[in-house]
Amino acid sequence: MNLTLYSHPLSSYCWKVLIALYENGTPFDTRMVNLGDPEAKAAFKTLWPTAKIPLLEDRGEVVPETSIMIEHIEQRYPGKVRLIPQDPHAQLNIRLWDRLFDLYVMAPMQRFIAQQLRPATERDMGIIADSLTELQNAYDMIEDRRGDHNWAAGESFSMADCAAAPALFYARMVAPFWSSHVNLAHYFDRLMARPSVRRVIAEARPYFHYFPLYHSIPAHFLSDVPETA
Repeated sequence: MNLTLYSHPLSSYCWKVLIALYENGTPFDTRMVNLGDPEAKAAFKTLWPTAKIPLLEDRGEVVPETSIMIEHIEQRYPGKVRLIPQDPHAQLNIRLWDRLFDLYVMAPMQRFIAQQLRPATERDMGIIADSLTELQNAYDMIEDRRGDHNWAAGESFSMADCAAAPALFYARMVAPFWSSHVNLAHYFDRLMARPSVRRVIAEARPYFHYFPLYHSIPAHFLSDVPETA
């Protein structure tokens, strides 16, 4: 097997790369990394100094950063689903939305969750409040600017959607969509119905009880039973 992905089933950024791999059935090995284990973290750090997951290894070549990983996979192991099209303008639009979901949805969501992992008396309420504000601002931006097409950057599923799915899955539990976020809500439902997204959610289920907002996870994500209207 050429590709090895170092990851953890709960990690939103790991989901992003896994979704890209699953979209095209790209063969790879996975190695779960326990960053809470000092020895495991030290060993992992020898591969890449930041010791952040995910990390992709391709026949000895280390590839960090999720967007770069997906572009690497797209170039070296192309499949029928083109996650980054050939058209230069379309590429820029996809990279823009990829960055928007990573920086304005994923990042504040993770800052909020990080505070929930601390004892209640040690939480920074300023960070919590700012994270919630940033998420609502991001939702408004997505609602207003994404357009009425099926996917983030057009009518084709792309790298931007690989970023959007995990970001919105977790962010929606931190800051639910408002009733005015109709377009965003429909887009979210399409993402959650995508087979590659359903697969990463199913693989994460045995670990969801470690998630600090476990009781906020909608029941239909905790089993294969579809959501009822």
